[in-house]
Amino acid sequence: MKISAVIISYNEEKNIKRVIKSLDFTNETILVDSFSPDRTVEIARSLGAKVFQRKWEGYASQRNYGISLASNSWIFSMDADEEVSPELRKEIKSLKFKADGYLIRRESFFYGKPMHCCGWWPDWGVRLFKREKAKWEGEKVHESLIFQGKIERLRGKVLHYPFSDVRELFERMGKYAKLWAGREKGRKPSWARVCAEPIGTFLRDSLLKKGFLYGWRGFTISFAQAYYSFLKYFLLKGGTDEY
Repeated sequence: MKISAVIISYNEEKNIKRVIKSLDFTNETILVDSFSPDRTVEIARSLGAKVFQRKWEGYASQRNYGISLASNSWIFSMDADEEVSPELRKEIKSLKFKADGYLIRRESFFYGKPMHCCGWWPDWGVRLFKREKAKWEGEKVHESLIFQGKIERLRGKVLHYPFSDVRELFERMGKYAKLWAGREKGRKPSWARVCAEPIGTFLRDSLLKKGFLYGWRGFTISFAQAYYSFLKYFLLKGGTDEY
């Protein structure tokens, strides 16, 4: 079965080679890039990817645009900071394609260690699907794939390397909080919620979701996600209009 891989990117020169090389079992790789000033496009083209540059219109819009450019009916959706594991590649190569879409787990790493805590695992998502059965929806953040059809699960994993260091982790949380607050603008949470949400998030991630089992990595992720929770409600409350 012929498969088109679709990736979206912005300033991913440190990751783009890894993800494209892991997609060598697909029949084409389409990259939708938001005018990266780094070497993302150059590297992708050197590896044979079909590169299309488009102004950023949000995650769902970029992904749907990439799907519209695909030559094949089967789509494999990836992010630039991900990689198809060898086990998953082998599994897809031998797949009979009896379903309309396939759920795949994503395993995220932090400082070289897989993090099966803090809500990061198993992170199931439909990644391989028939294009006519699915469409991405959402605005600038928190997009979701609306899918109709028969779904099966695969055993292999997508490997995810979201943050190179602590600084990038907190910068990304700040970015996501601003995008979320901009989308929800008009709501006014109470100060009690602004204060309670991050506390609840930290306790949930560090204790209930077993962050404490992963030492300083688990603590850092729990704290960063609590920071995200605080900032998004603080901005929504009116802490600043710069979003």
